[in-house]
Amino acid sequence: MEQFETAKSVEVVEKLVDNKNLIVFNDDVNTFDHVIDSLIKVCEHSPIQAEQCTWIVHHRGKCQVRKGDFDTLEPMCTALLDRGISAEIH
Repeated sequence: MEQFETAKSVEVVEKLVDNKNLIVFNDDVNTFDHVIDSLIKVCEHSPIQAEQCTWIVHHRGKCQVRKGDFDTLEPMCTALLDRGISAEIH
């Protein structure tokens, strides 16, 4: 039993280590509506979630908008960049 729990713990830690954050940064170019629409379409946010993230970006300068593995986040980051939104994966 103990060996199973250890293996499961290692699996959970590996998944946590692989998780990355997709961060959106504030700018003086994009409108609130553009950022909200982009988060809904690209990151699959609900309208309320997209609006809340946009306000956080506006007031704090950045916001983590998605968490996941690099392969999942990379196309989202690219799509946001293509829309003129500053974004990075950390």
